[in-house]
Amino acid sequence: MRRSSYKGFQRTSTLLRDRIRKTGETRGFAVTRVLTHWAEIVGEETASICKPVDVKYGRQGFGATLTLLTTGAQAPMLEMQKEKLRERVNAAYGYNAITKMRITQTAPTGFSEGHARFAPEPKKAKPKPSPEVQKEAHDMAAPVQDSGLREALEQLASNVLSKSKT
Repeated sequence: MRRSSYKGFQRTSTLLRDRIRKTGETRGFAVTRVLTHWAEIVGEETASICKPVDVKYGRQGFGATLTLLTTGAQAPMLEMQKEKLRERVNAAYGYNAITKMRITQTAPTGFSEGHARFAPEPKKAKPKPSPEVQKEAHDMAAPVQDSGLREALEQLASNVLSKSKT
């Protein structure tokens, strides 16, 4: 009997693979890569203004229609890029799976989720710790000989001290 080398741990991707595939198939996505790697397929700029929501296959079986969700202001930009996007998505499928693209618009604030943001929010810059906190952190880490470790400990002490003072 072969024993697992993970010691009870598994990769998140392996745990979610079946769920993503099942959800994707209910929306018509035979290849879930289109959903999971959307930004890589169409590019960061395009992925920040739209997302794929549905694939519908026609009755005659001559390709499918991909539905994209975007805000009203971005729809004309996507309309001009339809053919390029269709080629990129078909390249991900490996054959000419998508023959048509449909653009669906939503309000700038969205409907069900309360927003229609497609890109993650930018990270906020951390405020710089006060000079007193920096000095105290420097004094705490001063006895350490290794410079890399000393810098890391200074950063850690600075974070802990500034967090406790707020």
